[in-house]
Amino acid sequence: MEVAGLCPVVVSTTPANGSTGVLLNQVISASFNEAMNPATITQASFIVQGATSVAGTVSYIGTTAYFTPTNSFAPNTTYTARVKTTVKDLKGNALQADYVWTFTTGSSFVDLKSVARFGIVAGQGVSNNAGQSEIHNMDVGVIPGLRASITGFPPAIIVNGAIYASDDLVIPDVAAMLLQAKQDLIDAYLFAEGTVFPTPVNVSGDLGGTTLTPGIYKSTSTLLIQSGDLTLNAQGDSNAVWVFQIASDLTTIGGAGGNIILSGGAQAKNVFWQTGSSATIGDFTSFRGTVLALTSITMKSGATAEGRMLARNGSVVLTSTNIIRKP
Repeated sequence: MEVAGLCPVVVSTTPANGSTGVLLNQVISASFNEAMNPATITQASFIVQGATSVAGTVSYIGTTAYFTPTNSFAPNTTYTARVKTTVKDLKGNALQADYVWTFTTGSSFVDLKSVARFGIVAGQGVSNNAGQSEIHNMDVGVIPGLRASITGFPPAIIVNGAIYASDDLVIPDVAAMLLQAKQDLIDAYLFAEGTVFPTPVNVSGDLGGTTLTPGIYKSTSTLLIQSGDLTLNAQGDSNAVWVFQIASDLTTIGGAGGNIILSGGAQAKNVFWQTGSSATIGDFTSFRGTVLALTSITMKSGATAEGRMLARNGSVVLTSTNIIRKP
C-alpha cells in the first residue's frame, strides 16, 4: 500500500544521472531516505539495461541497493538503471514511481586529457643530474611543487615546449591549468588501475624476451623487463592498446635487453604503464609508452623514451643524457 508523503524515495545514485566516462566495472547503486525491505530489492526490481538487459547480482546494505554487473559494461555506451515500484520500505510503503537514471561508460583505453601536453609531470620535483637531457614537443610541470624544485634545466633542454610550476604567477591561468592537468593525471591513473575491459591477463616476474598482443596485463607485485626485449605486437591494428597494471615497481634493466619493441603497427601513444609504486627505466634502454606512477620515476643513464613520465606524488629524475619524445 502506498501512502502519499510517507513513501520511500531514492535520494542519490552512483553513478549520478547523466554521468559520463563511467568505469567499465562500475557497481551501480541507489540510496534511499530510509531502511527498505531487503526482500523487495531483487534482480526483478533493480535492473540495468543497454541494448539488452545487463546480467548482474543485486544486494542491499544499510539504506543502499547495489547492482554488480556480471561482466564489464561495454565502452562508450549509454545505460539506463531502474528501481521499480515493487521496492518497499519496512512498513510496506512502495516507491510512488519507478526511479530511472542514465549513465554513459568511458573508453576502454586511458584518456590523458589535458595532461597529454606534458612529457614530464611530478608531484614534488624534476631533476636532471648530468648531461644535456632533452624533452621534445611536450611540456614539463610540477604539481604542486614550485619552480625551485626543477633543477638541471639547463643543461637539459626542452624543444618546442615549456616548464610550468604552480608559483608561476607572471603567467596567467597557469595554476588552473596545472590543477586540471593533475586531476586528469589522477583520473587516468585510476582508470588504468581499475579497468577490466578486456579481461586482464595475469603476468609476473621478468617479461624480457616475450611478445604480448594487445590487452590488459596485471601484476600483483613488481614487474621486470631484463632478460631480453619486450615486444608489443599490434597484429596490424594501429589502434591496439596495452595497459599494464603493476601493483608495485616497474623496472627495466639494460644489458641483455630491457627495451620495449613495437611491431605490427603498434604505437607508443597507446601503451600505458600504471605502477602502484615507482618506475625505473634502465641504463641505455629504449622505452615506449606512458608511465603513470603513484610515486616516482627515474630514467637511468642514457635511457630514452617515446612516451611520457607522469608521477602523481613523487619526483622524476633524469640521471644523465636522457631523451623523451612525444609518442
